[in-house]
Amino acid sequence: MNYETHPFEPWLPPGARLLMLGTFPPAPKRWCMPWYYPNFTNDMWRIFGLIFFGDKATFVDTEHKTYRLEALRDFLARTGVALFDTALKIRRTKGTASDKDLEIVEPSDLDGMLRALPECKAVVAAGQLATKVFTAHYGIQESPVMGGWTEFHFEGRPIRLYRVPSSSRAYPMRIEQKAVFYARMFQEIGIPNSYGERTDQQ
Repeated sequence: MNYETHPFEPWLPPGARLLMLGTFPPAPKRWCMPWYYPNFTNDMWRIFGLIFFGDKATFVDTEHKTYRLEALRDFLARTGVALFDTALKIRRTKGTASDKDLEIVEPSDLDGMLRALPECKAVVAAGQLATKVFTAHYGIQESPVMGGWTEFHFEGRPIRLYRVPSSSRAYPMRIEQKAVFYARMFQEIGIPNSYGERTDQQ
């Protein structure tokens, strides 16, 4: 069996208010940088640029077709956004980056991450498989609707689980519309931005 272990360390900045969880990184051949959301055609970091700076190119190094990693890390640490994935070890059944072609061999230590983030108010699980793993682990009966959240308790602490559109371009929604959902989530958990006030794309 050809198993892969997660290539990155959990990004858990002190004081983080949001934990973003995907499923597992794509294969290294698809990376433009050795960090989270490394595929240059994934729009996660363009969404962040839109929300917080009004410019989707804020973290994009267009000349080298990569992202400005140090600026990105600095910003996420200051803003209070933690990152990891729901799978620690996987097998790719077809060699693609799609969740439907991933077999999770070993899930991540979700409890350990939440314990390491005492200020965390919310989790967003990107994609159906990540949401399925997370809700099953915490016994959450109903996944939130798109743009919504459901509350669960971890060791006596109330935490929101959000659902937002995928940052993959395979998800059929314009980046400006996706950003509205992300911006609203950030506002609701106390990470200010004005993106929702600058656009009427709902």
